[in-house]
Amino acid sequence: MNAFLNACLGQPTPHTPIWLMRQAGRYQPEYRALRKKLSFLELCKTPEVATEVTLLAQRQLNADAAIIFADILLILEPLGAAFEFTEHAGPCIQQPIRSAADIETLSNSINATESLAFVMQALRLTAKELPAEVALIGFAGAPFTLASYLIEGQSSRHYEATKALMRQDKGVWDLLMGKLVNATIAYLHAQIEAGAQALQLFDSWVGCLSPEDYRQYVQPHMRALFQALPAHVPTLHFATGNTSLYPLMKAAGGHVIGLDWRVDLDQAWQQLGYENTAVMGNLDPTLLSAPPETMIAEATRILDSANARPGHIFNLGHGVMPSAKPDQVRALVDFVHRYSAQQRQG
Repeated sequence: MNAFLNACLGQPTPHTPIWLMRQAGRYQPEYRALRKKLSFLELCKTPEVATEVTLLAQRQLNADAAIIFADILLILEPLGAAFEFTEHAGPCIQQPIRSAADIETLSNSINATESLAFVMQALRLTAKELPAEVALIGFAGAPFTLASYLIEGQSSRHYEATKALMRQDKGVWDLLMGKLVNATIAYLHAQIEAGAQALQLFDSWVGCLSPEDYRQYVQPHMRALFQALPAHVPTLHFATGNTSLYPLMKAAGGHVIGLDWRVDLDQAWQQLGYENTAVMGNLDPTLLSAPPETMIAEATRILDSANARPGHIFNLGHGVMPSAKPDQVRALVDFVHRYSAQQRQG
């Protein structure tokens, strides 16, 4: 039985499956050692190493799923938008998109199998090594988050340039979002063919929008994206920073809605509908470096709130932070498995 895939589809499982966003990363000594030898992009673009990092995290944690090691911005290169990772500012777009003429320079479509072949090879290599009970997750950045990177040029607090372009000319905005949707569809289809069993859309920056802005400028594009994906492949729809968007995200698509730590899991799940929505979440990531008993107490509360209902996947409300303690991360996974199995036994 694959508990993760079953939970995505709202089916009963012997325990609550758990995986963690950014479960491969800087909190691991082994990852830090690799990064001393390779740049981040070199790591992403070397399939054997990306596979090693993906498998290492899953095996160390005994997680119910492995997510392929990559980055949401990789799709921008075949679209024609160059970027680099800087030591202090993080990812930076070399020529930000600020006008209709800029958008016209982006490709209308991509051949993801060829232009992102290193991701596909990492997926194939990882799929061969994972046991049947562990799911392999592929992923992409959601169009709004990608558009924000393209427009702002780097991380932003207020997304002023993005919102300005979005509101000044909806036709121009829709042109940009349409290109990103088409590329993302091609990318995710290629990932499925390479072995991904589930797909996560990371809309990490969409929380800056009001519900009305989301409804008008984002939801139609997300709906088109999800409708273009195979219905039998579980999809996870993740955003953070604005819990009022969850009902709109559900309407846009996705088998699973990711919940961050700013919302009560049971209340949000009830609002979305226990019977027809799976949810993922929602431990505060900072608890991975808190006193262990504090972390376990909050994990217990979340599991009690979920009440062993089919369709809950335990995760953080965002990614594992560099300050997390590896032994404590594994202790969380072990606890979730043990406690949730006891819940089902009555």
